[in-house]
Amino acid sequence: MSTELIVPTLGESITEATVSKWLKNIGDNFEADEPLVEIETDKITVEVPAPHAGSLKEIKVSEGTDVEIGGILGILDESKGKKPTPKKTETKEEEIKEEAKEVKVETKSSPAKSSPSARKIAEENNIKLEDVTSARSDGRINKEDVVSHLSSPNKTSTNKGEREEVIKMSKIRQTISKRLKEAQNTAAILTTFNEIDMSKVMEIRKSKNQEFQSRYEVKLGFMSFFVKAVVKSLQEYSAVNAEIKDENIIYKNHFDIGIAVGTEKGLVVPILKDADQLSFGEIETKIIDLSTKAKDGTLTMEDLTGGTFTISNGGVYGSMLSTPIINRPQSGILGMHNIQKRAVVVNDEIVIRPMMYVALSYDHRIIDGKESVGFLVKVKELLEDPSELVLGI
Repeated sequence: MSTELIVPTLGESITEATVSKWLKNIGDNFEADEPLVEIETDKITVEVPAPHAGSLKEIKVSEGTDVEIGGILGILDESKGKKPTPKKTETKEEEIKEEAKEVKVETKSSPAKSSPSARKIAEENNIKLEDVTSARSDGRINKEDVVSHLSSPNKTSTNKGEREEVIKMSKIRQTISKRLKEAQNTAAILTTFNEIDMSKVMEIRKSKNQEFQSRYEVKLGFMSFFVKAVVKSLQEYSAVNAEIKDENIIYKNHFDIGIAVGTEKGLVVPILKDADQLSFGEIETKIIDLSTKAKDGTLTMEDLTGGTFTISNGGVYGSMLSTPIINRPQSGILGMHNIQKRAVVVNDEIVIRPMMYVALSYDHRIIDGKESVGFLVKVKELLEDPSELVLGI
């Protein structure tokens, strides 16, 4: 009996996907829920599992081809799920070696497998997985290991001597390009700047980090302070938390803060839902979880859906100042930057303080200059005197 392998529903805004990698060949057997094909959308990469045990009878959509949601990826033969093959006459040891042949890599400790995304990136860049070093204790190769290998100056390049290399843009990269340009063409984007003395925040982190880490099992970072400051500022300046839809302005009474995360495939913005209800510990824990999922390629549509305002931290890459582009349909984005010791005037005296430039890009169609400046000044005040954030008053 034959059944169709269908592209699953992946979210309201997603209408199509790209087949990035078939994990089974025609004739291969599989068990129920075993991943058969990897598909890439404009937001996430997902593996489509087998609805039942069987074998792959036909591939309808080849790798690199777009397919609509609900489209047929391939034909499955349920009756051939347990069909014996000549390989069954091999010894058990030979079967194991044959089965692991394509994904097995040698480490100093033991052989290990690699993830589908790691194999995909390795194939696209003509890299042998045997040459990639795993950062995991179990020796498993993931895509971060392959990306790290690519950036290594000691890696062996099979394209040495070629002056150009043409690689098709990923679905995610295409969408990033399209949306950033749409944001520039649609919104009236302006950026206002300020600087923050981070002394008080750094003092709190230094004195409370050990206690905080023992309680929540995560470090006390800067991001939780910024999320708290942003939420309080949004509560005071509601237009910055709003969006335009047709001829209406939608004011949001909830605070879902997007945290921009850079991955090898591009920028993704997972969402901290109801950030106003989260403690410092919950914010730091959720940010680490979302960042890990983003880098592992395991974000779900729920993780990426919504968002009323975004925070982008270019400081982790050493950026001193930037003008971030708003994440449509949102109307504002806060850009954090690196902290540098600078000479500033305090009480008519020149002192050395750890300073950070911050930037707010906003849609001038619904946010006036007074509101944008007021919002950023409020963020500055809350971070320079974080007692309000810590005490919750």
